[in-house]
Amino acid sequence: MISENLVTIITQLALAVFLGSLIGLERELKKKEAGLQTYSLVSLGSCVFTVIAFNLFYFFLDQANVSFDPSRIIHAVAVGIGFIGAGVIFRQNSGTVGLTTAAGLWVAASLGVAVGSGFYLLASVATVLTLAVLIGFGLIEKKVFNKASTDRD
Repeated sequence: MISENLVTIITQLALAVFLGSLIGLERELKKKEAGLQTYSLVSLGSCVFTVIAFNLFYFFLDQANVSFDPSRIIHAVAVGIGFIGAGVIFRQNSGTVGLTTAAGLWVAASLGVAVGSGFYLLASVATVLTLAVLIGFGLIEKKVFNKASTDRD
């Protein structure tokens, strides 16, 4: 029989991929380099690390002289995704590109952490807000500030 914990973990992983893919789809539609695969994998990976962190915490909970803090792994995810984000930011003659991609990847990682921590509503609302920012604010920048979508990321 499949354990309840395993079903929960599989559901968390699937939700993390789904939420990451929603943001990735928006980026694909805007023809950006980082899209469905990248955002889904960032969200999935951060969810995996978070699930591992909490499961290790509960594993070591009853053991004497062993302390384990899951927030350390969550912190490492945030720092690690910062390195990936820094790698997609470039300075060109036309300006700086990749800032939105870097910020989006950072959010995708946070979605995975939220899902892995069991904060499903938080992750879902954050996904909707992220899409609102990327779609809505993108239109505002284009219409009001006359920014071409190819000038910035």
